Amino acid sequence: MNTEMTTAATETHARLILEHLIKFGSITPMEALSEYGCMRLGARIWDLRDDGIEIETEMVKAKNRFGKDIRFAKYSLKKKEGQA
Repeated sequence: MNTEMTTAATETHARLILEHLIKFGSITPMEALSEYGCMRLGARIWDLRDDGIEIETEMVKAKNRFGKDIRFAKYSLKKKEGQA
């Protein structure tokens, strides 16, 4: 991370998020929370982008457990040209 105020937990979460993106292709806030205890996925994505990792954001529409419409971000590594 490029900031002086990063903590070990921040760096660990960012590393885990990047490893997840590489292994599974994408991550959502719920996955980050349940798998890694990361409550600030957007901030960790910002940190990774600040370190030069190209990450795309897709806004996903779904229904919550009460049937209400919700939207959330789904992050994935940017595909390089010619990559499927």
